[in-house]
Formats: sequence, structure tokens, C-alpha cells
Amino acid sequence: MPRVRTHADRAAMGAAAAADVAADLRARLAGQDGVRMVFAAAPSQTEMLDHLVAAPGIDWSRVTAFHMDEYLGLPAEAPARFANWLDRAVFTRLPFAEVHRIDPGDDPDATVAAYTKLLAEAPIDVVCLGIGQNGHLAFNDPPVADLDDPVAVKVVELDRTCREQQVDDGAFASVDDVPTHAITLTIPRLLDASRLFCVVPGATKRHAVARALHAPVSAADPATALRTHADVTLYLDVEAAPRA
Repeated sequence: MPRVRTHADRAAMGAAAAADVAADLRARLAGQDGVRMVFAAAPSQTEMLDHLVAAPGIDWSRVTAFHMDEYLGLPAEAPARFANWLDRAVFTRLPFAEVHRIDPGDDPDATVAAYTKLLAEAPIDVVCLGIGQNGHLAFNDPPVADLDDPVAVKVVELDRTCREQQVDDGAFASVDDVPTHAITLTIPRLLDASRLFCVVPGATKRHAVARALHAPVSAADPATALRTHADVTLYLDVEAAPRA
């Protein structure tokens, strides 16, 4: 069962999550050559990433960064592309050893194969993620999520609730502007990491958080899969915390 930490507001939530991520990174770097970590791209992660960038005592030159999903069909320079969002939020703000961006290009299947190979080169230590309004993890929406997925990365079709969330987050003007397909890390690939830090603010996520913690573990609520991992911490603000 995830450890649940509820904070007064988004600022306190982000600061607490970043402090824990930073402490974990320092501990790992003290005992191993490098760290490999995966980041989510979403406004829900902003406060945590801002504090993490400012955290002292982390040798980022020994940290390799990945991200967990990317739209198909957007121009390379589109601000809504997740690689570009992460560049602004964290990737270009820290001196990482390497940053492996998902670039779908003209051949998404080839990108899937190449990213799968990169991820498999060594264990993933840390994943920083959120939960979608429909309970998705990365872009594993309920219609396409597979808790026993045999592949690590794949092309998926996004459901309407997921696409509407991207409008609510301010990334697109209308749901018709949101791409219908994306590349995503699968749920088993995310859960294969050593430790997961899940940051989920806002009242619009309250139902998804409640389902993640209490619904039967199944692909109908992908975030319930977090309960099958041995080391997950869930950071909430009071708005996202389920009501008793």
C-alpha cells in the first residue's frame, strides 16, 4: 500500500515530495555510480520539480533522465510536447549526465523500439509520476491499460477524459486540438523501478486518488497498480485527499 502524505497546499506538497526525492538521490549516489530516473510531464509536478532543481548536494552529472510519454503528431517545437515541457521544467535546468527524450519522428514504431532498448540498458531507480483524472498512469488510460503488459513502451490511443484533462491543464485550447495517440511507458515498465514518488494535487484528482487507494486492483483503474509496488509514496494536497 502506498504511503500517503497529505499537505496543506500545493506548495507544501511539492516541497515535501522534492525533499524526499532529493534525499533518495543523495543516498543512491553515495552507494552507486549513477542513477536512472523517469519524469512525468504535467502541471501537477511543477512545484515538486521547482524544489528539486533547487535541492543541494545532488551530483546531477551522474543522473540519467527519461520521460514517460509523448504525443504523436505535434510539431517538434510545439510547447505542449512533453519533452519541451520537461525541458522548461527540469531537463535544461540541471546538468544531467544524459537526457533521453521520446521523439516520435516519422516512425513511432522505431521510436518505441529504440526507447525500449535504452530503458533496458540498466535498472530504473526512481520514477516521479502523477495520477490522471481518469486514473491513468503515464498514458495508460483505462481503455488501453494492461497491468500485465508484455511490452515496455507502446503506441496508445488516448481516451476523451484524458484529452479533456490536457485542455483543463491549459496545454490546448480545445479537445479537438489534443492528439488522439501517444507513445507511453507501460504500467509494468513504470512499476519495475526501485522507488516511485507520486505527486497528485487538486480537487479534480480526488476521485481518482480514492479509487487508486480503495478500488479493486484492475486496469479499470490503472492507478490501483501502485498498490502492488513495494515502495510508493503518494503526495497530496488537501484538495486531492479523499474525504473520510
